[in-house]
Amino acid sequence: MTDMRNSHRQSNDVETDDVQIRRLEPREWAAVFPIVAQLRPHLSAEEFLAQARRQSHGGYELVGAFRDGRLIGVLGMRPVHTLARGPHLHIDDIVIDEADRRAGGGRALMAYAEADARARGMKGVFLDARPLAIGFYQALGYELHTSPSMKKIL
Repeated sequence: MTDMRNSHRQSNDVETDDVQIRRLEPREWAAVFPIVAQLRPHLSAEEFLAQARRQSHGGYELVGAFRDGRLIGVLGMRPVHTLARGPHLHIDDIVIDEADRRAGGGRALMAYAEADARARGMKGVFLDARPLAIGFYQALGYELHTSPSMKKIL
């Protein structure tokens, strides 16, 4: 994976244990695809970049988790305001490289997202969880939402 040590740090960057967390600049997005593909294998690199760029117009951002300058995880998030939930942060994607799972990267990314939501004056973080990840989120204090998600493919 590309070494991203020389990228600029922002004031809300976070270091937890030996994991550093920071927002990624659009020029860095292509380098995260090998990790994103572990969660979204149906996307090509080009589709991922096109969708991330399109979503960025609505506030979508990518955040990276680094250990020793090496990218180990990625989180995609966006601010949302709905009548039902009010202002909140929605986490669209979070994935840690398979070789680095269970080593604090996911916890650090979630802590970053929560701090970011608080800094924006939001009172909640929402996400859709795969069944295998529910225990991880519950260990961080998340609870199942009472409203079931539904969809209709058109």
